[in-house]
Amino acid sequence: MIIIDAHLDLAWNALQWNRNIEHSVYTIRTRESNLTGAGRGQGTVALPEMRQGRIALCFGTLLARSTGRASQNLDYSSAYQAYAAAQGQLAYYRALHEASKIHLITDRKELEEHIDAWLDWEVDTSLPQPRVGLVISMESADPILVPEQLPAWKEAGVRIIGPAHYGPGRYAGGTSTELGLAFEGKQLLREMDRLGILLDLTHLSDEAFWEAMDCFSGQVLASHNNCRALVPHQRQFDNRQIYAIISREGVIGVALDSWMLHSGWTRGAKDNERVTLAHAADHIDHICQLAGNSQHAAIGSDLDGGFGREQSPTDLDTIADLQHLTEILSKRGYRDEDIAAIMYGNWLRLLRNAWN
Repeated sequence: MIIIDAHLDLAWNALQWNRNIEHSVYTIRTRESNLTGAGRGQGTVALPEMRQGRIALCFGTLLARSTGRASQNLDYSSAYQAYAAAQGQLAYYRALHEASKIHLITDRKELEEHIDAWLDWEVDTSLPQPRVGLVISMESADPILVPEQLPAWKEAGVRIIGPAHYGPGRYAGGTSTELGLAFEGKQLLREMDRLGILLDLTHLSDEAFWEAMDCFSGQVLASHNNCRALVPHQRQFDNRQIYAIISREGVIGVALDSWMLHSGWTRGAKDNERVTLAHAADHIDHICQLAGNSQHAAIGSDLDGGFGREQSPTDLDTIADLQHLTEILSKRGYRDEDIAAIMYGNWLRLLRNAWN
């Protein structure tokens, strides 16, 4: 079954982590075997494994913050530096597209043609396998120098924006803060609304979440967000927030970062093998139970989002293993059409609605 994964930091890995994602995961691991640090030598995502795992489409991020905090390859001292870093990531995606390594998707026509090609290939694998498709998403709006600059970012291909990341951002309070939208954040949301850019609510503080829901009338989503009822941390959304997204015809992509999957996961502990893909299915099921259907749960893996196998489900070696979720959901009684919705159909419907 094809998959749409709503959150992969591909350009950040390529440029800030110096990973050539045209090479296999195993080649990248070998080249990093002498490096230390979280995720080094333990990556899970590269284009060959994405093709193997039938990842037909992903939301690929631009990720750069200008908080002034000291964080290697992520935080910059000024918005101008964050702007330049994000522009470099954008150029990387465009270079891959021009070299026919990926297929950048920016509108409904391109989306339909791309998905049709993948579905045709699923029926007849003797056909050439299509390229991995990519919709450009911005995680943290810090690189946008002023809201009035947004049309230029859209012209360059950005279709989804999450205003914040971890900590305080230039436009909104993010994870682990109690900050709402900044004045410029409200301006940014109004401009996003006008231009038809989708709002990713992931990482917004509770205060910023509700303010954004009040002042933004366009299509909302949560690209990579789990359930606070299962893992009690502000990084996850509580049931009321999930209901609010459902009421706006939004979709929530379940992330595979182990600490977000199971509250018993502890960094460096020896019993972390108990965190598996079944825990991701728990979060998917929780969203489906709240919705009363399978139309609002999906995948936003965030694999290689600053971590690797050491912080991923133990039964996942590479992104290709996302395919195992189909069997897990089937054993839980999900029908084939429900599984197809979760694996790709819900994100496809959301993009169709937004780009109609």
